[in-house]
Parts: sequence; structure tokens; C-alpha cells
Amino acid sequence: MTAAQADLQIDRPRVADGAALWRIAKDSKVLDVNSSYSYLLWCRDFAGTSVVARDGHGVPVGFVTGYVRPDQPDTLLVWQVAVDEAYRGRKLAASMLDGLAARTLAERGTTTVETTISPDNTASQRLFTSFAERHGAPLEREVLFGTDEFPDGPHEPEVLYRIGPLGGPARG
Repeated sequence: MTAAQADLQIDRPRVADGAALWRIAKDSKVLDVNSSYSYLLWCRDFAGTSVVARDGHGVPVGFVTGYVRPDQPDTLLVWQVAVDEAYRGRKLAASMLDGLAARTLAERGTTTVETTISPDNTASQRLFTSFAERHGAPLEREVLFGTDEFPDGPHEPEVLYRIGPLGGPARG
């Protein structure tokens, strides 16, 4: 953790964090916002594969949600990454992602991280490309869901980023 993050704590989300995660996602103006109910469920059912960053008062200021793929138990799929606007620029997303990957590797044996990113989301592209570089892991990209597969109107394709195998600690 950097000096700019010294006042922050990264841990597992709790159900009580669900409303704050929904707000952070909504305020990001870039994420596909799920229902508030889904964030409550996520904090209950997927707390072991997700992280939340808290300020000095315990208030959530960022999160990474993920799950282990049922058909590939060595793979952590990262669903969403968000940081409250006031905390951006501190490499908090990278710290949360590194911490989550290390925890799921240690606790569940996950050696691969997957996520999907739309072509216009350059911040996420940089985050996951630098994650692969820090971990010395190969990165593969391919379109997972094309534009025509989305039933709710125009939607950019979702590109699958597959990073792994992981194994060593993050560098830098």
C-alpha cells in the first residue's frame, strides 16, 4: 500500500456495505449499474471473492467484485471495479485487485483472472494490462459477447481479458 493509501483499509465486504457499493457504481457514470438488491446479495454471497476499501471511518470508498467460475475453479472473474471519485488517482483499484488476486490464490488456488472490458473503457484496459505486467503473467484478449448479443439496445462488445497463470507476488 502506498503512502496515499495509508488511511485506507482493504477487506471483505459486508451486507451493510451493499448500499455504498451501489452508490459508488452509480456515481462512476461508466459502470453498468446493477440493482441495489444485487449489491446486497453480492456482499453476502461473494464476499470471499470481493474486496472493499474503507476510509479511516470505515466508509466504503472503492470495491472489486468477483466470483470463482463454477466450471473453472482456478479462475477468478472480476465483475466490477469502482473507486469513489474523491479517492481516484491513488492506485487504489490496482491495490484492491492485487490484494483480491493474492487472497483468492492463497484461499482458493485461483491462478487466472478474467474480466470483460468494453473497447471504450481505457482506464480498465490500463488497470488489467498493468496487473498482468506486475504479475509477469500472459494476457489474452478476445471478444466474449458481440454487439448483436445484447438484447437491450446498442452496446459495445465485451472483450474478455484472461490473465494467467499467476503465482508470484505483484511487482512494483
